[in-house]
Amino acid sequence: MKTDSQRRLIEVQVKTAMNSGWKYVNWPLGDKSQTPSASEQEYFVMVGVLANLAIAPRFFVLPRAHVAAAAWITHQHWLTEPGIPVGTRNVSASRSRVHVRTFEQYEDRWDLLDIDEHECPVLLPPEYRDLALEPRVGLPADHPWRVSLPTW
Repeated sequence: MKTDSQRRLIEVQVKTAMNSGWKYVNWPLGDKSQTPSASEQEYFVMVGVLANLAIAPRFFVLPRAHVAAAAWITHQHWLTEPGIPVGTRNVSASRSRVHVRTFEQYEDRWDLLDIDEHECPVLLPPEYRDLALEPRVGLPADHPWRVSLPTW
């Protein structure tokens, strides 16, 4: 049996979103969700629920840095999307919303809770890495991946 000093302690924030169909489920991820991790053991569990409560909810387990990157990249891409007239989209990143498809590879990844953030595989869509490298999208100034963008 592990002693208290040997136990792994983690922080988990749970966010729930509900809609009528899976393709419409998205989570509002404002400024607090986009702040840097204070430790290597900060995680989010995103819960997707359908209006038809007879259908089981879905769970997505992510380290904080992955959530922060997804929220920023999603919003900045939407804000600066080529072909959209300048000024048409003008809400701040505090209004970011991330759709379920962005987190699909994190579904039921409870095993990630046993891994420090910097060791967790990045399971965001591959195009998010490309967007993080684009000057029009990038990453927030204080995001750890600006120093060293992981491969995924």
